Amino acid sequence: MRTIVLLTLLLAWPAGCYGMQDSASSDSTFTNPLFPSGADPWIVRHNNYYYYCSSSGNGISIRRGENLNSLRRSEAVRVWTAPEGTMWSREIWAPELHHLNGKWYVYFAADDGRNVNHRMYVIENSSSDPLAGNWTFRGKVSDPSDKWAIDGTVFSYRRKLYFVWSGWEGDVNGQQNLYIARMSDPMTISSERVLLSAPEHPWETVGDLNNPDDVPHVNVNEGPAALIRKGRLFIVYSGSGCWTDAYCLGMLTFKGGRDLLDKGSWEKSSEPVFRGKAEAGVYATGHNSFFRSPDGKEWWILYHANSAPGQGCGRFRSPRAQQFYWDPSGRPVFGEPVKAGIALRLPSCK
Repeated sequence: MRTIVLLTLLLAWPAGCYGMQDSASSDSTFTNPLFPSGADPWIVRHNNYYYYCSSSGNGISIRRGENLNSLRRSEAVRVWTAPEGTMWSREIWAPELHHLNGKWYVYFAADDGRNVNHRMYVIENSSSDPLAGNWTFRGKVSDPSDKWAIDGTVFSYRRKLYFVWSGWEGDVNGQQNLYIARMSDPMTISSERVLLSAPEHPWETVGDLNNPDDVPHVNVNEGPAALIRKGRLFIVYSGSGCWTDAYCLGMLTFKGGRDLLDKGSWEKSSEPVFRGKAEAGVYATGHNSFFRSPDGKEWWILYHANSAPGQGCGRFRSPRAQQFYWDPSGRPVFGEPVKAGIALRLPSCK
């Protein structure tokens, strides 16, 4: 009888809880950063696993873990390598892993070695496991204007699919705006692009380059990520240049209505919703993704940050996770970044 009861308890324990599937993951806490280095971190939870997607040189890698501790110990598996001599062979940035319509997709920005040629591309995998099966290159994801584009993200709202990305208005650098468009399927933009947000506040316009070979200054909106709860839609994005310590998160709130492509249906936060904290040794917080706890009760943010001022957009950026909350009006409250090395409780699983 004891054996039957114990077996029943083991089967009933939520998958992904620490200490059950991975004996090495018995600790109930973790510390930031999750990895020593890693910009533009993207994480999803699917079928009781966390999947972490990142770029690695000229390719894309995925990690898998039952919880954050097993995820950080997991092997980064290279799932796709860009071919030589194409317009998508170099500078692979900010890959995002999505499970849509029963298939896996990774959206990423790439070019031929010249930044002016950055565009969005997608690969597809029909396997139930993104670490198995074959990843197939499906081409460019572009609106009819086909302008410079990075940091594309996809989300479904009211059973319609949308694509949001950071792009130039014309063909010359100087300002990155957020654009939105409808999609007819996970690989096809089916409408004209619509300007969703342009840098306008002081915290969005810190961007001197101090590079004689480039433009003198760039205003930046980039790294959009959709957040949906109880029918309410938010887009959290990064403001100012990632090469500055001012890099931070802003937020757009959909005010309601039928048309997400109407810029007037969105409200922008007047101040950052999440920014660095020198007292905690956390600088240039930005380019985030969201995930839920194994039991679905908690909401978490994953973002990258530097540990010292002036470290810029390079290898010093590292991914950090922490829980966030919701205020009585239904808006997310992200709080302040937690100092590296502080023990945090793992996302709840019961």
